[in-house]
Amino acid sequence: MPKDFLTVADWSADALRALLARAAELKDLSKRGERPPTLRGRTLAMYFEKPSLRTHVTFEAGMTQLGGHAILLRPEQVGIGTRETAGDVARNLSRWVDGLVARTFSHEMLEELAREGSIAVINGLTDRLHPCQAMADLLTVSERQDLDRAVLAYVGDGNNVANSLLLAAGVLGFELRVATPRSHRPDAAVYARAEELARSSGARLLWSEDPREAVRGASFVYTDVWASMGQEAEADERRKIFAGYQINSDLLREAPDAWILHCLPAHRGEEISDEALDGPRSIVFDQAENRLHAQKAILERLLAP
Repeated sequence: MPKDFLTVADWSADALRALLARAAELKDLSKRGERPPTLRGRTLAMYFEKPSLRTHVTFEAGMTQLGGHAILLRPEQVGIGTRETAGDVARNLSRWVDGLVARTFSHEMLEELAREGSIAVINGLTDRLHPCQAMADLLTVSERQDLDRAVLAYVGDGNNVANSLLLAAGVLGFELRVATPRSHRPDAAVYARAEELARSSGARLLWSEDPREAVRGASFVYTDVWASMGQEAEADERRKIFAGYQINSDLLREAPDAWILHCLPAHRGEEISDEALDGPRSIVFDQAENRLHAQKAILERLLAP
């Protein structure tokens, strides 16, 4: 079993399915008012370079619900790269806590933290990947359709969410269609890795510039913001580039029975219309809730004695 959860590509299909099954079990237990203290006495450090609602709250609440404790570390407090190196921070934390969730701009920094530390490191988001979000997405999809039969269409920016969905599809073997402008395709190395994984799993991966082609007949339609954290200066230009990629009633005519996914926060009226986000096919808040349960399963797997 990997020491860390940096990317879903490091985990086998069986291991990911086991995590999803445990997440579903933990969700059911929680709804019955049962919270097994499987992480009693365990401590998770949380290092966030980027703003966070869902990642912060769900990891801290998840540790509490499992009987453990979480400590928030702010970048100005820790000073990676100014006060000390990422490696030294990782070696210090390894003497005090049982795990670290890091939400960073640089994926390379996350890899250094994992490489230099002896504790489990969990990717809470980097500019390249967002694997915990992908696990919540897969849990949400599996609650409505068997993953093997799911057809997921992602429309918008080829960002960290798109990259992680590609790797998840590659490992687990479901169909993923990605529609982005040619200038904003998913990371080329990530796409190549997903295709390599797909040769073993039988996943069908498709990229297109045409959102209608991607969405047509899909069972799930997914989008994310057009300008992610750190790209605020590009927001006006990106609105022009992505103008034809909005999830709205017109595009959804291509997939009238599709469930709608969004990892949030949403920029209403940009990548998704209010009608789509608030409509009866939207499951975005189920998806947000499932961050808690998917991450509790990951925490258990990595931190439980």
